Amino acid sequence: QVQLVESGGGSVQAGGSLTLSCAVSGYRFQSFCMGWSRQAPGKEREGVASIDSDRGSNYADSVKGRFTISYDNVKKILLLQMNSLKPEDTAMYYCAADPPITVGLCYNLGARPIYQGQGTQITVSS
Repeated sequence: QVQLVESGGGSVQAGGSLTLSCAVSGYRFQSFCMGWSRQAPGKEREGVASIDSDRGSNYADSVKGRFTISYDNVKKILLLQMNSLKPEDTAMYYCAADPPITVGLCYNLGARPIYQGQGTQITVSS
């Protein structure tokens, strides 16, 4: 059973930085497809970034140039480095994963992933 556990959420002032971590277990595929999504109150879920073993990383336009996704396939840790944070980045952030053969979040950031963590809250104050 795939389990994704996020950590690293918190509050930060605009312009600051945070790094989210996701501990991945039970994901027994040789290649991978991982990502992050977020949901702010009253808004739809938004795919933020994805990374897969074949095609590299992909980012939503809203975070491109500010966020960096990475995955350590040995330690099974997914990271999201977030710089130059803005108040509009305030949301619950979710770690996500799909089986690598799935036409899911690594093809379309907006696709709902098969596996998702419980989420961690990010609050950016102005």
